[in-house]
Amino acid sequence: MKLYEALEKQLKTENNFVSDNGELKKWVVISKAQNFDVGLLELLLDNKELKEKFFLDIKGTLVFDQNLFIQFLEQKNYSNDSYTKYRIKVGLTIDGKFLKQRNEVSLVWPFKDCILEGGQSKEEDKREEIFFNEILAQDEITQLLEPKILTNAKTFNEEGEHTFKSFTRNAELNKKRELPENTITDNLIIKGNNLLALNTIEQEFSERIKLIYIDPPYNTGSDSFKYNDSFTHSSWLTFMYNRFKSAKKLLHKSGVIFVQINDHNKTNLKIMMDEIFGVENFINLISVRTKSPSGFKTVNLGLFETAEYILMYGVSKNDFNYNLQYVDSGYDTNYTGYITNIKEQPEKWIIDDIRKIICREEGIDPDTTHHPYSKVQKKIGEGVYIQKLSDFALKNSNSVFRLTAIGDDAGKDTLDIKKKSKKNNEKVFEVKRENNDSRFLLNGQEIAFYSKKIKNIDGVETPTTLLTNIWTDIAYEGIASEGGVTLKKGKKPEKLLRRIIEMSTNENDIVLDYHLGSGTTAGVAHKLGRQYVGIEQLDYGKNDSTIRLQNVINGDQSGISKAINWKSGGSYTYFELKKYNQKFIEQIEEAKDNKTLLQIWEQMKAKSFLNYNLDIQKQEEHIDELKELDLKQQKEHLIELLDKNQLYVNLSSIDDKDFQVDKNERTVTKDFYQIKKD
Repeated sequence: MKLYEALEKQLKTENNFVSDNGELKKWVVISKAQNFDVGLLELLLDNKELKEKFFLDIKGTLVFDQNLFIQFLEQKNYSNDSYTKYRIKVGLTIDGKFLKQRNEVSLVWPFKDCILEGGQSKEEDKREEIFFNEILAQDEITQLLEPKILTNAKTFNEEGEHTFKSFTRNAELNKKRELPENTITDNLIIKGNNLLALNTIEQEFSERIKLIYIDPPYNTGSDSFKYNDSFTHSSWLTFMYNRFKSAKKLLHKSGVIFVQINDHNKTNLKIMMDEIFGVENFINLISVRTKSPSGFKTVNLGLFETAEYILMYGVSKNDFNYNLQYVDSGYDTNYTGYITNIKEQPEKWIIDDIRKIICREEGIDPDTTHHPYSKVQKKIGEGVYIQKLSDFALKNSNSVFRLTAIGDDAGKDTLDIKKKSKKNNEKVFEVKRENNDSRFLLNGQEIAFYSKKIKNIDGVETPTTLLTNIWTDIAYEGIASEGGVTLKKGKKPEKLLRRIIEMSTNENDIVLDYHLGSGTTAGVAHKLGRQYVGIEQLDYGKNDSTIRLQNVINGDQSGISKAINWKSGGSYTYFELKKYNQKFIEQIEEAKDNKTLLQIWEQMKAKSFLNYNLDIQKQEEHIDELKELDLKQQKEHLIELLDKNQLYVNLSSIDDKDFQVDKNERTVTKDFYQIKKD
């Protein structure tokens, strides 16, 4: 018998290795071999031929030749043919495994194995992609992602801006939240490229963030993700992928990430997040109504898009602690029963109907009048009638009820009394339980009190229902001025962030948003007593997150402020990643004419870090050719000459005189990284 035939025969004695059509599941066997599965090894040892082939005898001890066994399975086809062992190697690999060896669905796109640096300094910028391959450019990536020097640090409180002195590390607070005692407890706003900033804060906040919420560019062609059109889609996927991998390292084991997106990239985004966070850690897909189908835009459009989506993943789904959320359900017209003497013993309760009570109040006798409810609605109007029912039910919630069916799994005691209740109409029976939470039965059904639906929401007693994954109750209209700042596109309501923060964190937990924009996440976290870290590269001027946070500290009353009784107070610390070549890029982008660009080029020759393969002498020889290009092309060319690994100053260069790290920068940087002072 040929070796492969012997192997196949032996392996097929194990049912788990055989498919429904009788074929050998080779990749299941290979997976077992990779993990030195005991059952597989025993099968192989039971066959003399296989034992001699795949085990080495080393001084009396048999050692499994794993590589030989796997190679043999991979190269051997089910039918004898002339293909080499490399035939099955044709195809894509993910995480070192060929697609044929993987069970899950994977998302594949050009440049997935690259780092996309590509930063913007203005929202309307359009930048060429900067790709570094993870294998071919490992040194460049290491240098790119190294922690950065910090600069321009300052603190803000009710008294305004202050010179930075030091970070706060409240040991007592950190003990309470089970974090290392030396964790920074200040609120932080960081300006700079968010991929580089995420790697900069990794040492300080690794596995300490409880919630990440991001509202990234949607890559619709009209938003701020303006990369080269030829690679827009793959660039966006790489852009998101790089940042997810860095952000995941920051999440606590019970932490969660919420990512808001629209229809255009929702499917690809989910597959990507399945891969990074694990399919098993997917928690929910939330649908949010963001606009109403009104006005001329709805004409001949078919189904009008009114929803956006929020993907929710945990680091470890089983460790995530969800805080129950309730929403206003309005009055449920099924709650019409009323017990007039609730303080008496249940068997003496007198049952009435709140609809009859409203009739009597309006001078209509429900017991003698034909269709009394219709008559009272016509008299006072349906809206007023429902409102009266609602007001009465809310005021008397401990006595108002509806009847609900009792399932067959309710327990023997309940089911026995259910039978008695059916035979004794209008009499209430009590089923006592160990926890003193009695059940009350009427006409074979259970009495469900309206009071169980009533929750205190922002100081108001409100009929509620549990929050679902469809959110239609958060208005996107009228939020333009929330926080005292505006954002052209994509501003999110404070109520939305309040819900996300409250359902996934507790007071003093750390919240991160690395697409901070106008600062909604940070502003709401501040009002709710959470610590926050906000990262943003773009400067929005008078509508910047720093302006919003100062408004919050000073007692901003927009958004959720009145609902939660927000007054004022608190503080935050601001700092930037120290720019180097990034400064030249911004100067180039701001230039209005050729003369200014040539002046910048002179500065670049003297002070910037240029591409290692650039011949400055040849560049000077062809300077006239540069002048003949239009302004846009000139800008693109000069930016291309800069070394993109030197956009910001690396921590390792803190003592390098070329980067001119001043005393204040050394202070904030060493304090942040907890480096001993000079």
